[in-house]
Parts: sequence; structure tokens; C-alpha cells
Amino acid sequence: QVQLVESGGGLVQAGDSLRLSCAASGRTFGLYDMGWFRQALGKEREFVASIIWSGGSPLYQDSVKGRFTISRDNAKNTVFLQMNSLQPEDTAVYFCAARTVVDDQFNYWGQGTQVTVSS
Repeated sequence: QVQLVESGGGLVQAGDSLRLSCAASGRTFGLYDMGWFRQALGKEREFVASIIWSGGSPLYQDSVKGRFTISRDNAKNTVFLQMNSLQPEDTAVYFCAARTVVDDQFNYWGQGTQVTVSS
């Protein structure tokens, strides 16, 4: 039922910024908690940020606090991840995820978008 499509990734230099977008299908997007995860080459997928259905209670992994900002526009069925001061260690495939009202975990995933930070 929940279809997620990420966009906005690319190749940038250290210190640059990117804004990732995740477009969700359906008419009940406003009932879902949303999150961003990432997976670097050879590593496990890790939590980056999350935001609840109302747009409140943003949470961040310590390594991105102060640099990344998660937000959402429920009218457009879209969640965003603004990434500033990107560093090579941020290089990963970034995934959008959704948690429905009947789920305890983020069980719905997009296909991912590649972020590569050079230097």
C-alpha cells in the first residue's frame, strides 16, 4: 500500500549541501511516521533521522545533529532530508522509510538514492 520513491542524491564535494526528497503514494501519508536511513558500502543500514506523523519530535543520529534536518509536507505526501556540511563519511545509499499506525518498526522502504561526498 505504501510506495516510497527517493530523489535528490548525487556527487558533491565535502562541505556542500544536498536536499533529499521522498514521495509517498496514497491518501493516508499524514498518518505515517517517516524516517531516513543510510547504508554505506560494506556496512549495515543505520538510522539517520525520523519525524512523527504530525511533523513533531524529530530525532537524529548523533553524527548528523546540527548538520541534517528532517521535515515533511503532508499536503504533498513528501518527507525531506536537508543535508549540510556533507563529509566523506556521509557517503551512502539513503533510504526513506515509513511506519504505519499498526507497525512497531519502519517496515516500508524506498529503493534508495546514492549520496557520494568526495575529498
